[in-house]
Amino acid sequence: MKRIVALAVCIILALSSAAVAEISKDERNLAREAKRLNDTAAKPDGEKAVVKRLAAEFKTPETQVQSLRDKKLGYGEVAIVLSLAQTLPGGATDANVQRVLTLRQGPPVMGWGQVAQQLGTKLGKTVSRVRKAANNTNRDIKNDHARAGKSPIMAPAEQKQQEQKSPEPPRSSPGDGKLLKHGSSAQ
Repeated sequence: MKRIVALAVCIILALSSAAVAEISKDERNLAREAKRLNDTAAKPDGEKAVVKRLAAEFKTPETQVQSLRDKKLGYGEVAIVLSLAQTLPGGATDANVQRVLTLRQGPPVMGWGQVAQQLGTKLGKTVSRVRKAANNTNRDIKNDHARAGKSPIMAPAEQKQQEQKSPEPPRSSPGDGKLLKHGSSAQ
């Protein structure tokens, strides 16, 4: 009898630790995607594109996105809140958004995995939605610049790094006593 109880306890612990590991993985992925969205918003023309994309992805007015930003949330967090609210009946209404924020901010303060669990949804779906929003925003920016004939947007650090790179001089190598050129200038 004691062995059966001990075995049952071991199985329960193994299953619960696997569930915790899964939630942790989803939360790490969610944090990464939220950071990508924040980084995109930091680029020139990025903030406008992110607001527009979040409103379109989550079928909400741009004013609601701005309202969440006024609450000191990053764009990644805004996307997470709207994604979780979208899973509730009625979609991303003000009441559903407030419910998500209340769960997150507590008391007690909860992680996004716990918030999703309280709402009866999987965090993986939210990760996918935030990733999709980040990818589509970057695609929108790239397409806008292609239409306008501009070069792709780079963060200031990337621009500086690009400017510092100098073109590589043509390479040559010895061959039968004479230098042979490599690359596009070789003939």
